Amino acid sequence: MAEHCEYLGVRAPARMSEAIHAEVETATMNVIGGSSHLVAGRRSTRPTFAALGFAALGVSVMLLVSCQRAPSAEPAQPAEAKEGAAAEADGLMLKPDEIEKAGIKTTAATATQHAPESAGYALVITREAIAQSVADLSSAAAVARQSQAALARSRSLAGTPGAMPIEAQETAERQASVDQAALVLAQRRVSATYGRNAPWKDNYASPALAALAGGEAKLARVTFPLGALGPAVPAKLRLAHMGGSLGTKRFEVGTVWSAPADATLPGRSLFGILKDSDVAEGERLLAWAPVGAPEPGVVVPYPAVVISGGKYWCYVEEKPGQFVRTEIDPGVPTDEGYFVKEGIAAGANIVTTSAGELLARELGASAE
Repeated sequence: MAEHCEYLGVRAPARMSEAIHAEVETATMNVIGGSSHLVAGRRSTRPTFAALGFAALGVSVMLLVSCQRAPSAEPAQPAEAKEGAAAEADGLMLKPDEIEKAGIKTTAATATQHAPESAGYALVITREAIAQSVADLSSAAAVARQSQAALARSRSLAGTPGAMPIEAQETAERQASVDQAALVLAQRRVSATYGRNAPWKDNYASPALAALAGGEAKLARVTFPLGALGPAVPAKLRLAHMGGSLGTKRFEVGTVWSAPADATLPGRSLFGILKDSDVAEGERLLAWAPVGAPEPGVVVPYPAVVISGGKYWCYVEEKPGQFVRTEIDPGVPTDEGYFVKEGIAAGANIVTTSAGELLARELGASAE
């Protein structure tokens, strides 16, 4: 335990210098000596209470001053940190043998165009409902044809020895009308379910409808939020599996038309025909529709992207052996990579292999 010394009832650390001790004692004696007075013709050296108070106050102040420490100056930024920041700004410089050993490979960024898109959801319609509709149509059409043929035969025999009784002819006319109404009802049901502008329109024997009923093609109902699309019907859609990883293949839908509104899901609905896809009936998909003019840019491949500090980066070889980390916007993923409108020019050499190795080297150099 540290030793302490005491002056007039005040404890002070023993490490206080001898000069401070002497100065305290001298100041105390001067105050006491200067405060003496004459008593009965003699000079009294007894200190007054005021003198003692001033002495104690002076000792306390000097002790407090001696015990205070000077504020420590903030450590200067080491030169290595400054050099590291400069190196980060200029990128990493690697020799050819280091590049080969790390397995670093680059790919030239190619110019492309991409239109802004709005996202929605899709549901693949089961073919059972389509097949039932087609079957109802076929049955109603066959019955209607038979009724019309019977009515035509009855009319052709009128006025001849083989003419049908008037009651039979009236019955044939009534049956033909009923069967025709049933056919029209079946057609209107299909139109109400799948839209008035379906590719088969009034041709219910269309190969497109037969392919949907047979399972060779699949029908997807796509819904977008209100106001996400313009008044026109998109020329094409893109669909993808839910939960798929980046770079998962997306299915392009080229046949698109307006669908009746979905009472259970507000928004604008469209129908699209999927061909040569591995989607399952009843599966829910992600959907995208173009909503603007195409914009120029480049695609940064997914293997070239690294994440650091909550941001997305890629390395660009500015000069032979000089790799600069460049931030990108991951807001527009595509089949091949992220579409980037600015920051990376077409033809730039993007590191597509061992980008993580470069990031580790850079962060390690900055830490040192």
